[in-house]
Amino acid sequence: MSNPEYIVFTDSELEHVRRSYFEQKRLGTEHSVALSKELLCRLIRNTMTNMISIARATEDSRYPSKHEVNAMAKRLVEYYPMIKDRSSSSNTEWVLDELRRIIQPTNSQYISEMKDRWEIFYSKVQFYGIMKKAMKPPKTLNGVEHAAAVFRALPLLFPSSTMPPRKLGANSEALFHVLTTSEDPDGFLHQRPLSCPVVVISEDNCMIAIGSTPVATFDSERFHEGLFYLMAYYYALHLTYPKCISTLLSVLQTEILQDSIHEGDSTPSYKKAIGEWKSFIE
Repeated sequence: MSNPEYIVFTDSELEHVRRSYFEQKRLGTEHSVALSKELLCRLIRNTMTNMISIARATEDSRYPSKHEVNAMAKRLVEYYPMIKDRSSSSNTEWVLDELRRIIQPTNSQYISEMKDRWEIFYSKVQFYGIMKKAMKPPKTLNGVEHAAAVFRALPLLFPSSTMPPRKLGANSEALFHVLTTSEDPDGFLHQRPLSCPVVVISEDNCMIAIGSTPVATFDSERFHEGLFYLMAYYYALHLTYPKCISTLLSVLQTEILQDSIHEGDSTPSYKKAIGEWKSFIE
């Protein structure tokens, strides 16, 4: 796929908003124009579906590469610049709404119910981690540091049989990364060996990136919710789980999202991990 930028989805409604944006831009009021959640979901869903279909139709039946996903994300923002003007709250709301549409489209309470399940899981998994000696009792009241300790333990509690890329380091780096004071977020993303969604934590906020492209930001106080945002992007963009954290993400899929796994996709690692978890909570 040499020209992924040429499959950006569009239709009459999207083109109408795009024309309005550029008309308002000439007046300096382009911030008043935004895509609705429905249109943004439609844009990203159809663009990624087309891109994946083209890639899967190749001889090796592959998925889009990191370079192609990055090129497509940049092209989307170039063609629909109002996307980058969305507020940090709205650019996470749309992906959760898309997750609901995919899993339980008729349940208007799905997101709030999912968040409740996550809070229960997040509380219980800390005791599970201490029992398994994957983490120590928290000694800090700092929410980010506390959540980071839990997230580092999760791939150890629900391990996959595949090791992470050597350059990645710990499995948890496939989920999140805390920037040091000397690290540049753009430089970090370009050097990262995986293109899967990741939460990058800085002093100012949390950012979700796919490949080397930032797609959303949210407040650091909500970092402990970061994993279900990542899961939402996996679903909305039809992304494949990295093998090094596939067991953990499969557990989140069944326990938090309540989306069942096909028997053929249920690996021995998942069956063992979920069995031990069920024994602990029951």
